[in-house]
Amino acid sequence: MGNQKIRVLRIANRLNIGGPTYNVCYLTKHLGDSFETLLIAGQEDSSEGSSLYIAESMGLSPRLIPSMRRSINFSQDRKAYLEVRKIIREFKPHIVHTHAAKAGAIGRYAAYKEKVPVVLHTYHGHVFHSYFSKIKTSVFLAIERFLARRSSALIAISPLQKKELSEDYKIASPSKFRMVPLGFDLDRFFENMENKRASFRECWGLRGDVLAIALVGRLVPVKNHPLFLESISFVKSHTKKKIQVFLVGDGEEKNALITLCDELKLSYNTMPDPSADVIFTSWIEDVDRVFAGIDLVCLSSKNEGTPVSLVEAGCAGRAFISTDVGGIRDLLIDPQQGIVTPKNNVEAFKEALLNWVISAKPGSALGLNVRNTIAKKYSYKQLCLKMSKVYEELLAS
Repeated sequence: MGNQKIRVLRIANRLNIGGPTYNVCYLTKHLGDSFETLLIAGQEDSSEGSSLYIAESMGLSPRLIPSMRRSINFSQDRKAYLEVRKIIREFKPHIVHTHAAKAGAIGRYAAYKEKVPVVLHTYHGHVFHSYFSKIKTSVFLAIERFLARRSSALIAISPLQKKELSEDYKIASPSKFRMVPLGFDLDRFFENMENKRASFRECWGLRGDVLAIALVGRLVPVKNHPLFLESISFVKSHTKKKIQVFLVGDGEEKNALITLCDELKLSYNTMPDPSADVIFTSWIEDVDRVFAGIDLVCLSSKNEGTPVSLVEAGCAGRAFISTDVGGIRDLLIDPQQGIVTPKNNVEAFKEALLNWVISAKPGSALGLNVRNTIAKKYSYKQLCLKMSKVYEELLAS
């Protein structure tokens, strides 16, 4: 394109706390001098933590579209669609790249109607199981296939996700997919970790002999926290080793999970309390301190893409136990890194967690070679390099 910069309009569902926000911000900030990127995003839900601070910390000023929200609202969705078309006409992008479901629907159709040369979409996860009824899911599948035919390419974030989307759900042929792993700035998970561990454990009153176990993420049904809490209850009844659980996050299921703690006879608090079984911390921005301070990360989800918490935990030297969903198995580069149990199999999860607690020692960490390999694979630099190559390939064709 000569000396002209390639204009990229990047459209995100919303800037809530999680991996997609980091990725759209890194791509906007670090894609390279040959690109000019405008980031627009919808509004996070009231129960979600805002991560606008992530964009602002990188010197970014996203253009926010309050009418673009996660839930379906035809009036608001039409308003968002018209706003996106207006932005396309003003910015005149060579590429429109959408991220996650709502942005993918509104953004891709708007780009198609405005005849943008290259249109592509990243699946940070999907909603084709464990979210909606069969009828609603079939409607979403039909819409997604319709949009895929109007996309220049589709981005999968792991080999397993690509296989699932192309072969299981038949969104598009495998040839239409490009595989680009997520990327993050992971340096902070290597820096001053001993001091961060001491700081976190002092803050929360954790004694040296206590095993701290965390689950980091939104408190929503798809994360399946009940499976995790049932497993914690089982472990506590089968060993006298001292453990404390940290639920880092917030969301619509918080009150239901507190009720479940009562039913399972798990004591809980929202403040530092060495006697509590479970601590509801809400969102914590400096998660590097969390992963330094705890000893194991768990994930009990019914559906995932590539969970940022497990990537960050691995770089911090923490092993994980997770259900076998999404791209979890693609994260494993060493047997010591984690244990993957069948999805929705609470007995398998219980046994894996109990075996870990029995054998674990507080402060045990993965080897530095494993941590470095994870950091290299999921660096934001590789994300930007691979994505820029995809853009150039699509523009050339």
